[in-house]
Amino acid sequence: MITLGELTAWLLVALSIAWIWRGHGVRERALDHARAHCQRESVQLLDGNVAFKGWKIIADGSQRKRLARIYSFEFTVTSQERLNGTVAMYGRHLAKIELQAYPIYEAMQAVDGGNVVHTQNNAAEPQTNARQNTVVQLDEWRPKH
Repeated sequence: MITLGELTAWLLVALSIAWIWRGHGVRERALDHARAHCQRESVQLLDGNVAFKGWKIIADGSQRKRLARIYSFEFTVTSQERLNGTVAMYGRHLAKIELQAYPIYEAMQAVDGGNVVHTQNNAAEPQTNARQNTVVQLDEWRPKH
């Protein structure tokens, strides 16, 4: 005859196995989402890997708190530094992807001998938005003030 304690232990073992089985493949889905996001952002996913970081309770789209698996990965923009990113998954569904702040290189830049050279807009060009160009040349500013 099975006692109540044995039944509880077997039930806990069965629930643990079911929970692990249900989560099988979540890491692969997180890796697919990270690859796709890095490709959209024009950055390079490093190592082709995501690592389980832990659990976190975060709000979903309807502002309900849910338990999410958090995976971390590394990416690069310039192939010289490693930046961090995270993927949050609700079960097998994507919750969110976050990337560490990284520089964005635009078409206004020229490459000179492997070094990135930042170019600046000509001050004589008309401004469409007053806040668009916030760089003030000190020589131009001094005579006015």
